[in-house]
Amino acid sequence: MSAPATTPALEIRDLVKTFGDFVAVDHVTFQVQKGEIFGFLGPNGAGKSTVIRMLCGLLTPTSGYGAVAGFDVTKNPEEIRQNIGYMSQKFSLYDDLAVEENIDFFSRIYGVPKHLRAERKEYVLRMAGLTDRRTTITRLLAGGWKQRLALGCAIVHSPRILFLDEPTSGVDPIARRGFWDLIYQLAEGGQTILVTTHYMDEAEYCHRLALIYRGKLIALGVPEALKRDLHSHKLLQLETSDLLGTMRALEAAPGVLDVAVFGAGLHVNVEDLAAGAERIRRILAERAIQIKKLEPIQPTMEDVFVGLIEAEEQKNP
Repeated sequence: MSAPATTPALEIRDLVKTFGDFVAVDHVTFQVQKGEIFGFLGPNGAGKSTVIRMLCGLLTPTSGYGAVAGFDVTKNPEEIRQNIGYMSQKFSLYDDLAVEENIDFFSRIYGVPKHLRAERKEYVLRMAGLTDRRTTITRLLAGGWKQRLALGCAIVHSPRILFLDEPTSGVDPIARRGFWDLIYQLAEGGQTILVTTHYMDEAEYCHRLALIYRGKLIALGVPEALKRDLHSHKLLQLETSDLLGTMRALEAAPGVLDVAVFGAGLHVNVEDLAAGAERIRRILAERAIQIKKLEPIQPTMEDVFVGLIEAEEQKNP
């Protein structure tokens, strides 16, 4: 039994999950297409893991519909598990086994046919760049190489859909970039990838993003569109001689929508760029706070993330 070619890789409609009186997932709807890298973002406790567990067939929805590779999450959990790979932020391989021994173990766990195991192992070793490390004991690998091995073990059975839950947590920036190169290779080969991450620069690598907050989907779209829609051309980067004093001075200023710390300075969201910049100069001059930099910038995904959640907080305090 296989899904039609036109069937979305992932589809959920009005998905709900409650635990007693607590609504963990509240009527969430989205689709993910074959070969898409779909970013699923949200703060801790927002409902991300609950959605993923339902899509993996590990939790039964309270109501609504969910399908993975065309299989209903309620009716066909076993078929779903045969078509997915999963990698969590917590390294889950066996440290006392060699690299290739871990791959052999997961080949058997995932039911890779015996006559394909050697071929699949060589593919994983090449894909992850681990061929020269095949006999290395896993605990001796650096963090980035461990993540590559974990990814390889998650795809050793050629799953159609891959769930990556904070896969680069704790990995250095260079290793993270290399890991994303592997993700792109998999997507180009037709695998569908749903990834959660708390690194906002990584969110921009995704084809599309969904933001979940308090169990509800509050944004869905391509990264550039989300940035454009959020107060486009109305964001100022500000650096001053007194960061805290600047925040206090601007938080209640007319025309200032939001002030947030960003690196060594502030991102100030204003109703009007020219008027907002002039008002900021006047307010800070009155307080003898020196301006080091004040210029308009495009929003980052972090600005989008913070702005959408703050807007949701204002609607539902």
